[in-house]
Amino acid sequence: MKVSIVGGGPGGLYFAILAKKAWPDWDIAVYERNRPDDTFGFGVVFSDETLGFLNDYDSPSYEAIRRRFAYWDDVDIHYDEEVLRSAGNGFCGCSRLTLLQLLQQRAEELGVDVRFEVEVTDAAQFADSDLIVAADGIASVIRDQRKEAFGTDVQLMNNYFCWLGSTRELDAFKYFFRMTKHGPMVMHSYQYEPGMSTWIAELPAATMEKSGFLEQSEEQYVAELERLYNRELEGHRLITNRSIWRQFPRVKNASWVDGNIVLIGDAQHTAHFSIGSGTKLAMESSIALFEAFRKTHVVDDALQLFEETRRDPVEITQHAAEVSLAWFENLFDHWGQPLEQFAFGVMSRSKQITYENLMLRDASFVEKCDRRFEQHIADSGLRKPPGAPPMFATLRLRDMELENRVSVSSMAQYSAVDGNLTPWHRIHYSKFATGGAGLVCTEMTCPSPQGRITPGCTGLWNEQQAEDWREIVDFTHDNSPAKICMQIGHSGRKGSTKLGWEGIDQPLDEGNWPVVSASPLKYLDVSQTPEELSEEQMSRIVDEFARSVALAEMAGFDMIEAHCAHGYLLASFISPLTNKRSDRFGGSIENRMRFPLAVIERMRKEWPQHKPLSARLSATDWAPGGLSEEDLIAACHMLKRAGVDIINVSTGQTVSFEEPVYGRMYQVPFSDKVRHRVDIPTTVAGNIYTADQVNTILMAGRADLIALARPHLTNPNFTLDAGAWYGVEQDAIWPKQYHSAMFQAVRLGEKDRQEWNDMKRALKPPTHEVKQEER
Repeated sequence: MKVSIVGGGPGGLYFAILAKKAWPDWDIAVYERNRPDDTFGFGVVFSDETLGFLNDYDSPSYEAIRRRFAYWDDVDIHYDEEVLRSAGNGFCGCSRLTLLQLLQQRAEELGVDVRFEVEVTDAAQFADSDLIVAADGIASVIRDQRKEAFGTDVQLMNNYFCWLGSTRELDAFKYFFRMTKHGPMVMHSYQYEPGMSTWIAELPAATMEKSGFLEQSEEQYVAELERLYNRELEGHRLITNRSIWRQFPRVKNASWVDGNIVLIGDAQHTAHFSIGSGTKLAMESSIALFEAFRKTHVVDDALQLFEETRRDPVEITQHAAEVSLAWFENLFDHWGQPLEQFAFGVMSRSKQITYENLMLRDASFVEKCDRRFEQHIADSGLRKPPGAPPMFATLRLRDMELENRVSVSSMAQYSAVDGNLTPWHRIHYSKFATGGAGLVCTEMTCPSPQGRITPGCTGLWNEQQAEDWREIVDFTHDNSPAKICMQIGHSGRKGSTKLGWEGIDQPLDEGNWPVVSASPLKYLDVSQTPEELSEEQMSRIVDEFARSVALAEMAGFDMIEAHCAHGYLLASFISPLTNKRSDRFGGSIENRMRFPLAVIERMRKEWPQHKPLSARLSATDWAPGGLSEEDLIAACHMLKRAGVDIINVSTGQTVSFEEPVYGRMYQVPFSDKVRHRVDIPTTVAGNIYTADQVNTILMAGRADLIALARPHLTNPNFTLDAGAWYGVEQDAIWPKQYHSAMFQAVRLGEKDRQEWNDMKRALKPPTHEVKQEER
């Protein structure tokens, strides 16, 4: 097999090492444009887990590498004048030049032909090769010549960064956050060898614009950075090495393979340095490519297998990196938080590290954060059981006080008859009422028969329906401290469709009713074309919402929520994708909000002033030309002024051609923005399925109330079980009929938790630091 590897970075060299070691008869050559001792940047970072992989695959290079690494266990978050340390993180750093030289030496020992100062301009130079590995970096020549075949997408992110070094030694990975006269910024700093450390300056776009750094010479902006970070540098200077200001390029490829050419490393994907995974990803991809060839030497089959097995892990890491970067891009949103909350947000920003994970790493760090959260709760006149995690804190909205921060999310049941409840609903909601959640939300309930999504949707347009709902509300109040919220919404253009399990969003086979919307645009090609609402029709619908609100008060609900999300009627006015009107209800966000605000204001007027009002809003349409971030924030400010007390932040379902980016807790960043920029409490849902995640979001201050849907369907006692897991005796929450089970649940929960902690500690990757006796 003749293999040509374009690019002599860690990824290309490591694949060459593994392949030549396994198959010495392979003809493997590496072509590198730079000289052997050229490198750009300073240090690279690995985790203990990654070093373990390297040991598994090539012990000689692993031994050489680990003996040259600087190790640290701690992360320090410096927040202007304050600092908080998080221990137990297990990372190490090494000079990039040293790493490359060690890999070059190992490759040459094995017989790899490593050629330097070779400029590759076209893959055609390797026409006689069986396999071409394009490991030639972010600006890959091989990839860019075939970008249509690879489906290459390169997007510059908003923040600016500059890679620097210093002779200051560091005893931990340090984030130096500082508020400057230009705005907030951060230095990502870590030691990578004795007497040398990496310092990466990162600035949000707004800070960069005010700083003027882009117009300055390297000498000028480095001098200003040294002045700003004089205290942190402790008299040491910043060192440059092509230290230019750049925006991080996010690289993605729809395909990694074109014929016998395969992409690895930064040519294939990039991951923001804030999770330290660029070199890690490249070397792990080299391992995956090697594993594919261990299974078959048929090039086409091996490359297909490589992409099939490696794509998911890469995309998961890349998504985590994008989420981490987004936190730094929105740094100003978090400025002003207490140190402990800010530090917890830094550590948990990518959503890969959570409350429980941090507790295992460093219990004292989480305990400090818990104490600060507890103090905030007490200062706010709220309650939390001593030592309990954040989810068990109370929450007050107007005169309503929730026993905890867990909500049962609205979930359509499609089980009503002519808008009327059936026995299914009574059983369905009673389970949640006694399951421990602080708030139970009804499914979207419609203000008129024409406002239903399906024939199975619940309604609230007559007194009998209110009386039926009253039974559920009374049961909830009589048997638990839970509060119950009525969600009211009109289906708009997404109405007159089949039950969810018969064909979601598909029109009825017969008996369709007319649908309406902001503009006459179908949702699906098979959907009805909606009628564009006239002002007279809008006025009638406002009255219908008002009638439903009065009936909700008659039924005894504690809270109401207006559904302004997911492409339903009110949402169709808010999104520019579904509102193409040229009158006073279309165009600017102020005009597009005119009708939704008329509904909200009337709802607030009809609803008792001591009871809270929520609005559910899609924060993004997940489609080009959809709701912008600026319009989102403007809309939320308008909702707040109209009397909304809390915003339920959701996303998408506006248009059928959306391209959502899912992941665990994927709607949390949107909630975070709304909460901080509008200064209003938020509810958030979306792939949140553990108590650990609930506590992570609350501790970081990214939402106030956490709504869970499917987890409650599988376990209505989600909150009771969480209390048992954390050793919280919830006497007021457990139904008195079940108190005997409460004590048993707490005992078993504490035992299960201890066993889980012991297992996690046993599985923690060992450190690879060289002991004194090994030197």
